[in-house]
Amino acid sequence: MERYNKLPSREQLLEETEGMEFPVKKVNGHFHTPYSFSAFDSLDQVMEMADNEEVDVLGINDFYTTAGYDEFAELCEKYRKFPLFNIEFMGLLKEEQATGIRVNDPNNPGRTYFSGKGLDYPVSLEGSSLEKLNSVRTESDRQTREMVEKASEHLTAIDPDLAIDYDEILENFTRGMVRERHIAKVIRTKVYEKYDTKAARKEILEKIYVGKSSTADISDPVAVDGEIRSMLLKAGGVAFVKENPKAFLQIPEVIRIIIDAGGIPCYPVLLDDKNGNYTEYEANKETLYERLTDMNVWSLELIPGRNRHQNLRTFVEFFDKRGFVITFGTEHNTPALDPLTVSAADAELDAYLQKVSYEGACITAAHQYMRSRGEKGYVDEQGMPSPDRNSFIRLGNSIINHFVK
Repeated sequence: MERYNKLPSREQLLEETEGMEFPVKKVNGHFHTPYSFSAFDSLDQVMEMADNEEVDVLGINDFYTTAGYDEFAELCEKYRKFPLFNIEFMGLLKEEQATGIRVNDPNNPGRTYFSGKGLDYPVSLEGSSLEKLNSVRTESDRQTREMVEKASEHLTAIDPDLAIDYDEILENFTRGMVRERHIAKVIRTKVYEKYDTKAARKEILEKIYVGKSSTADISDPVAVDGEIRSMLLKAGGVAFVKENPKAFLQIPEVIRIIIDAGGIPCYPVLLDDKNGNYTEYEANKETLYERLTDMNVWSLELIPGRNRHQNLRTFVEFFDKRGFVITFGTEHNTPALDPLTVSAADAELDAYLQKVSYEGACITAAHQYMRSRGEKGYVDEQGMPSPDRNSFIRLGNSIINHFVK
């Protein structure tokens, strides 16, 4: 990525923005791409939407993989969008699992989504961190392959034309990783290709569901994909495959991988659901603060589209005052193609929240810049943040402004 690697010196960058009014740019710091599973058909589509919506800073955030970094970097240079290089894991907090405490997965106690922000580009992992990352990828592939086999056996017994194949899915529907959502999408695609009326589609789906009623709107592919996942691939479904404990690293292991890859460990906050409920792990802000800082985690991200604005604001103010790096995103980890512009469930983000989001992006941008020059980034080898947060914000602002010009 020529433009990224040839940014001027720190002094030159800061001089360019000296005396300028702080320009708060639109940021989307967390979205998935076709390299894991995504609402987007391509990264070009992401860039075109970002152009139309005037989003200047973008953060790729795929599960278990950095395979999309090269294409993402190339397109960010072409479209003048500043790139944030991120990754996401599914890990486990064993004590919380044993005591029934839900963390940031509302359905599975102990299961914990966890992100790394601002990884090195190109990323380089070796030793035990590389072995552990490869291990969870291998286990994830094994589980989805077995799901495909079970689903295909079930579908073939109903209609041989509905047979599905793992390698076919891998080649035609993914960029190198088959996930549960891909399986549901392929099944729905096969059904819709063979059966061309709503009545016929509903009838065959109910056969596939072993007689259970289909309540999804047949004209809504997002709803049908979700129903197929629920009926076939989740617990109780004919193609369900129980996850092996090997598929989940312990959170301290995830944090170590992220730091070894040059990133900032970041906890993704679920916050309030549509009914205003919180998980046990997140219900008390003070307790959550203690839990995270005990692990040397000083960065948070939220997907505001699932939260009420006032709850989001109250939460962000609490952690912002305590020095946390906070970023927002849209995720786009379902088939629903929503805008890239980040907003809360019930309102647009106010000026304060937009500023916090941009400052988080600035810190991440400065961290990437310094790491790319062989210098210490925002966090050290133990995950402790720099005491000079404001200098990272200033530098990151200068970097982003220079890059997107």
